[in-house]
Amino acid sequence: MPVGTPTVHKHLSLITLVPKWTGTDAAITLGEFISSIEISARIGKWEEADKVEIALLKLAGSAKTFYKVCSEFHADGLNWQEFKTVFRNRYKDVHKDQYHYMKLQTARQAKGEA
Repeated sequence: MPVGTPTVHKHLSLITLVPKWTGTDAAITLGEFISSIEISARIGKWEEADKVEIALLKLAGSAKTFYKVCSEFHADGLNWQEFKTVFRNRYKDVHKDQYHYMKLQTARQAKGEA
């Protein structure tokens, strides 16, 4: 038997478990999208670059448009952590105006609050 480093097989079929993400509140949250990629990557033995490429394949709608126009994504050596940070900064709050209006309408002053 030849001695050497063992071959690691990536299970790219797990890409099908990662849902498309549009960046709208009708879709899954960014946290759920990122989590699905990270869990699939751990099981499928994906590398950091694989996570970025698969995430890019699964972007749609406004999220894909944001990727296309954001210069931070097109620098050499984009890694998974940078990808997550840029998207988290852009999509901090995806609630509709109606949600914020309802929160404002149902707000109550706490006891002892001035």
